[in-house]
Amino acid sequence: MKYCITAPHTLACDIHLPASKSISNRALIIRALAHSTHPIHHLAECDDTEVLINALSGNNTTIDIGAAGTAMRFLTAYYASQEGCDITITGSDRMQQRPIAPLVEALQQLGARITYLGKDGFPPLHIKGTKLQGGHIYMPGNISSQFISAILLIAPYLQQGLNISLQGDILSLPYIDMTISMMRYFGASVTRNGNRIEVQPIPYEYRPFDVEPDYSAASYWYEIATLSNQSYHLPHLPVVSIQGDAMIATYATLWGVRTAFDNNGATITPTQALQDKPLHLNLKGEPDLAQTIAITCALKGQQFCIEGIGNLRIKESNRIEALISEAAKLGFTFTSPHPDTLVWNGERCPITQPIIIDTHNDHRMAMTFAPAALCLGEIWIDNPLVVNKSYPNFWNDLQQAGFIITNNET
Repeated sequence: MKYCITAPHTLACDIHLPASKSISNRALIIRALAHSTHPIHHLAECDDTEVLINALSGNNTTIDIGAAGTAMRFLTAYYASQEGCDITITGSDRMQQRPIAPLVEALQQLGARITYLGKDGFPPLHIKGTKLQGGHIYMPGNISSQFISAILLIAPYLQQGLNISLQGDILSLPYIDMTISMMRYFGASVTRNGNRIEVQPIPYEYRPFDVEPDYSAASYWYEIATLSNQSYHLPHLPVVSIQGDAMIATYATLWGVRTAFDNNGATITPTQALQDKPLHLNLKGEPDLAQTIAITCALKGQQFCIEGIGNLRIKESNRIEALISEAAKLGFTFTSPHPDTLVWNGERCPITQPIIIDTHNDHRMAMTFAPAALCLGEIWIDNPLVVNKSYPNFWNDLQQAGFIITNNET
């Protein structure tokens, strides 16, 4: 299936963003550990969260999480800590290519019984749950923050608690801090001093909880605002957020987009000209914003160097390679001179019509490239339903904002 996205007539509107799947998935694991039935208000309605809900509410001995990386990491730690469970976790072909050894090895240090059913270091996994001792472990800081968050979430139930020493630079630190913030909200005793995190063996006290709108989803509307020169209102988007991707409001000022908050959410408004100097950013704390920032800058003619994004190579796609190949279809020559860096020096090449973007089975590729229709007139997105992973209503919201979407089933 392909969608043809055609640029809209000018139309400002309210966009009701999806709930944060990162917050939702953490809340679900905490609720399960606390054996609570309290509601989670405004829970994300997307594939990644549905996978987790189904796994936690079912009695299957084999769980297929598809492409849901968060579910794979969080459930691995969760089931490892559940005494008496006997579970096999598998996933899509891409998931079976995404490394999980750092998490498995850390859990094994704590007493977990986990074996690989295929290639060592990769899913699928067989897990026999047991009471984990806890104690002091060392983990590299430059791995997926989900590995660290997965262990932190179960830490209040380890017999000796947990003391993690993270070695070297920490990637995606805001996601670790999100986990710590939520753990504290639910009564856990957690302290972080630099690269060292300590969790006491004090169980959660679950209480009703509200999930924030997703700032990662908001990033595409910042892109649309600056490319369309239109304002958009994002109801309920909080001015103070536990999401690291809230940094998009700051980064968007480099495109001249201002964010005004009130009791009803945020209004994003293009107000000034783009900075004329090249943009140099380190996104090790917010790597999920890299695709949006790179394509928006290129479409606005702003050269950039984005660093700290090496872990994008092991996401739903190899996002650095995917960006290079698909940006070339728009005429932009992106390069990656170092494994964690993406650069555009302004070089452009001719465009061949029609432009058909391969999403590489990656929801963020689809949502990043669709707004390019504002500059190109139209753009085709192949496999557009990958957005269901995090933002199922994305295409409907684009239509509400005036984009014309034609469905080609072939």
